[in-house]
Parts: sequence; structure tokens; C-alpha cells
Amino acid sequence: MSMNNVPTTDQLPVVVVGAGPVGLAAAARLVERGLEPLVVEAGPSAGTAVRDWAHVRLFSPWSEVIDPAAEKLLAPTGWVRPDGAAYPTGGDWAERYLQPLADVLGDKVRYGATVTGVARAGRDRIVDSGRDEQPFTVHIQTADGGEERISARAVIDASGTWSTPSPLGANGLPALGEKTAADRIAYRVPDLGDPAVRARYAGKRTAVVGSGASAFTALAALADLAKEEDGTHAVWILRRGITGSTFGGGETDQLPARGALGLRAKAAVEEGHASAVTGFRTQAVERDDDRLVLVAEDGRRLDPVDEVIVLTGLRPDLSFLSEVRLGLDERLQAPTALAPLIDPNVHSCGTVYPHGVNELSHPEKGIHLVGMKSYGRAPTFLAMTGYEQVRSIAAAIAGDREAAERVELTLPETGVCGGAGLFDEPDATQADPGGGCCAAPATLQIGIGAPAASGGC
Repeated sequence: MSMNNVPTTDQLPVVVVGAGPVGLAAAARLVERGLEPLVVEAGPSAGTAVRDWAHVRLFSPWSEVIDPAAEKLLAPTGWVRPDGAAYPTGGDWAERYLQPLADVLGDKVRYGATVTGVARAGRDRIVDSGRDEQPFTVHIQTADGGEERISARAVIDASGTWSTPSPLGANGLPALGEKTAADRIAYRVPDLGDPAVRARYAGKRTAVVGSGASAFTALAALADLAKEEDGTHAVWILRRGITGSTFGGGETDQLPARGALGLRAKAAVEEGHASAVTGFRTQAVERDDDRLVLVAEDGRRLDPVDEVIVLTGLRPDLSFLSEVRLGLDERLQAPTALAPLIDPNVHSCGTVYPHGVNELSHPEKGIHLVGMKSYGRAPTFLAMTGYEQVRSIAAAIAGDREAAERVELTLPETGVCGGAGLFDEPDATQADPGGGCCAAPATLQIGIGAPAASGGC
């Protein structure tokens, strides 16, 4: 165990949690301001979470998923900017932008470092005396099991929500029997290009739970598999009924890629590759020999299925922040001032007002939740918003309040919240380059048109 003892707080680094798109953008903005960032990433590489959905294509083109300050750092290295009108997959994003950016930052990025706690040095959350003058202490567990303590002048938490998917249970808690059936339940859109994953679902009956872009992506993929593998069928489980907006905007959608995805899900149902079950709120999962039976709160029991794909949302992990004072909305778990601006019952991605340090501040000065994590359970996040967040926060930490409070982003009102999810079909994603807005893939966005508990924007 090591301790860093630095005389004055303003000489300490700003610790950034997570080497994803927004975390690395935060580091680039801090460097631009002459501040010292230290990015701590639990995974072995930049964009570890993004690499988990490498097979999914974004709705947003390259022009909207590269931070300007990051590009300035990359330019002198000979980095070649991808075609701004093209649509990257998660794998493209990680390999062609995130990893090169992390490499430029060099020893300012540490891998295999999991944050287990954040607190004020010598102060638990109860103590008021001298609190604001104390630096933060960030507790780290290393890949080899060791422990470290890092002192920080501020903490920017860009760890996202990928690691904490919402469960199958309709009340936000795991359904009865969900944990014991974990070998047959997945919480991500499957990569059917992987032979082992393909074999898991080929010729099988699979329940898909969710009502947004993630579910659309899974349904479309399983429908394609059904055309090649007899016996493959999806059971689409919705907590609500089917309405005219269930499948999105279709051909009238402002983003053709998103509309095409909804139409493919609709076709999966109409062509018989998927059957929809509405108003089904899962209470329990039961074993039936080697298969699973889902049971609803109203007592309905579905026919047995071989696999279940749960795409009911993501939520922030706040456990390592228990000793700092956060001001969070009771519904969305987003910063109190931000929550009304991102409420999915009111806003889509494009109608969220650009925001910064004022909306992202907490009672605990010097700590900020940014990116997907700042949105709590709301799925209306987009990359450009995250980049604007960290631009403002870096300015505030540097003492430039005027720049921190200045809005430097204009959002397209598209309401796009997820990736195209069309896998290797780049032609299907050639939307108007000015219309895409977000960087999250379909696997991150669940429930477009549904409330936060069941998904999307």
C-alpha cells in the first residue's frame, strides 16, 4: 500500500474514473487547461466497455463522436481522422480513436485499477469541519490484488453504467429465481457473428425482454438467424402494450438508421420470427427441466424458452461514492439540477439542453459525475453532451468560471439515443451526418419511448 503526500491540494492531479469516451475527453480537456489528469481504468485497455459491444454500429457518424480537444492532442502524432460521414462500430471507435488517444496521454492513464472508494482525506461523510480544504483520497485495487491510495484535487467519475444492467424483475429488483437461472440469462445484445454465441441461440426459443433499441437489435439479429437456422424463434416481452410508436418512427424517422432498425423489429414479428407478449411484468423465473418459464405478476406463465435476453436498462454504481455527499434525484439517480432536463418522460436526446458544471455540481465540492453515469437511469445521453460536460468542468477546475458557464454546443433535435445496431450493414446507417447525435450503441439504450424504469428516451 502506498500513500501520496502532496503539500497543497492544487498541485494534486484530477482523478478521472474510466478510460471511455467521456473520461478520455475529460483528460484531454484538463491537459488543454494545463492541469494534470490521472485516468484510472479497471479494464486492460481504453474503451473496455465499448469493446464489449464492438459488433454494434452507432447511429452517430464519426464527426459527432470525436472530442475537439482530443483531436488536437492526436493531430501531431500523425493520427488520421476517420471519414466524418461514416458510422463506426464500437470496435472501430475503440481501436481508431479511444486507444490512440489513451496512448497519447501515456502514463496519465492507468489500466487494471479499480476504484473501490472515494472520500475526503480524514473525513467521512458526516464530518463538516475543514471538509472543503481537504483533498480527496481515491482507493484503488490493482489487477494483482494490491491496494493504493491516490490523493486528488478533484474527481471526475466517468465510469458509466455498463457494468450494472437492470434485472429482469419488473419492480427493478431481480425476479425470483433470476440469479439461479443466470446460466441461461444474458443482459447484452448477442454477437451472433461469434460461432459460440450463434450456437447458443440457433434453433432455440429465446425470450427478449425490453422495448427499445437494444430489444430491436436483438429481435432483428434473431430474425436473421431464424432464416438460416430452423427452430429459431424470439418471444418479445413488453411491459406495456404495442402502440403506433412502439417501433419508432419507421420511414418518417429523422434518422433513417434508427427507423430502419424499428422496421426490422416490426418485420420480425410480422414474418413470424418473433411473437410479442404485451403487458407482461416478470415476477419469477422457474426451471422446467432444461428450459425456463417466465411468470408474470398477474400469474400468467409463458411457454418454456431456452434462453432469456434481458434488455431493461442500465443504472449507475454508486457504491464506491458512499462517503461523499452527492445530490441525486430520487427517481433518476442523476444530479438534482440535471434530472428535470433529461427526464425521459419529457425529453429525447436532442431536446436535452446542453449543460455543464452548474447542473453537475454536488454538495461535495470538487466531485462530478459525467457521461452516462451523470444521467443515472435516463437513457437520453449522447456523446456530444458528455464532451460539453467535461469541457465546462475542466474550465471550472482551472478557475475560468466564464468559460465553464458558457454553452459551446448546439444539439440536433433528433431524439436519437442509441446505436444503429445494424451490425455489418454500413449502407443502412447512412443517415444525414447532421442528424445523428449520440454515441451510445443500441446495447446501451433500452426502451425508446418507455419510461426510465423500462428503458429509453
